[in-house]
Amino acid sequence: MIGVVLLFLIVAIILWLRFDYTQGLKKQRGKAVRRNQPIRHGTVRLLPTGDEFIGSLIHDIKAAEHHIHILFYIFRDDHIGKKILQHLEQKAKEGVAVRLLVDRFGADVKNRSIQSLKQAGAQFEYAHRISFPYWFFSLNRRNHRKITVIDGKIGYIGGYNIGDEYLGRDPKLGFWRDYHLRLTGDGVQDLQDQFIQDWERESRLPVTRDRWLYPPLAKGPHELRIIPTNGSFLEDSFLQLVEQAEETITIGTPYFIPGEKLHHALLDAAARGVAVRLLVPKKGDHPLVKEAAFPYFKELLEGGINIYRYYRGFFHGKAIVIDDKLADVGTANFDKRSFRLNYEINCLLYDKEMIQLVREELDYDFSISERLQMEDLANRSFFHRTKEQVATLFSGFF
Repeated sequence: MIGVVLLFLIVAIILWLRFDYTQGLKKQRGKAVRRNQPIRHGTVRLLPTGDEFIGSLIHDIKAAEHHIHILFYIFRDDHIGKKILQHLEQKAKEGVAVRLLVDRFGADVKNRSIQSLKQAGAQFEYAHRISFPYWFFSLNRRNHRKITVIDGKIGYIGGYNIGDEYLGRDPKLGFWRDYHLRLTGDGVQDLQDQFIQDWERESRLPVTRDRWLYPPLAKGPHELRIIPTNGSFLEDSFLQLVEQAEETITIGTPYFIPGEKLHHALLDAAARGVAVRLLVPKKGDHPLVKEAAFPYFKELLEGGINIYRYYRGFFHGKAIVIDDKLADVGTANFDKRSFRLNYEINCLLYDKEMIQLVREELDYDFSISERLQMEDLANRSFFHRTKEQVATLFSGFF
């Protein structure tokens, strides 16, 4: 009798969690609005290493005169995180308006650090706290964006977060490979818009739009467009990129769980003669995420798609290049979580010079990675195959 009751309770809890999740997802999609940002002409610099990114970021923070707006999914209170926090405190004491927004589950900032920031005059908020009525859905939702705006003139967007591991200081993961962009001039206003929108939603404190937040911005040589998504429309955007390809598709992503639509779109592209190649990490930084990609690999290899695994550290880069005519760099992974749950922001690059730089970085990463062969799939252990089955069940939550 007790066993029957326990089984009933387990089934009831599972059904309730499923209802909570699906209804929360339905509500989010119902509120989502596609944002069609205009094409901008700014100045873009590619930052392909953690040292370049952090060095540039700290330099710009120290030079800030009016405001510093920072949003990260992960913000560690470790060596490099403390260094950033100290600079933010100093700028707040100098009278610079500092707003720091981090994801509630991705970030790990100690309370004493938060209080020290606030005492210096900075503002701090968490994004995506647990909320009702759909608490299980809210538990799974993430603000995965990485945005920095300084004085309304300088912006950052890309894959790096704030933490020692992004500088290659995690002995398990080793060198951390990622891509980030530094924008100046035209285009920064779109990063500013998105930060302020996220800040006002989470803090419920209005931000006065004035000429200091939106100064006149110089035009630059690089054509670009900022694409923010809130758990909707990203999958459609990626589908359009894949379907418009005529010659080549190059994808770098740390997490590859494309779902049926994009899986078949890649196969269709290969079938019509497009050279498709995919770069993923050999190491995994989360349980089961790496294994969740394997159920897609056999068909992709059979369809003529080349898959490479980066093994000289951890590959966290998120980039797509289509026909050498367009490059996408941002925060979104090629997975169902980014498509359906996360708040993301990407930058489309149309300038030939920038597209070439992104492609060259990807080309180098492919050259130092190992190509996945069909025999590699055939030789997977029973344990690995079991993990794949479990991973598939939960792939929408990674």
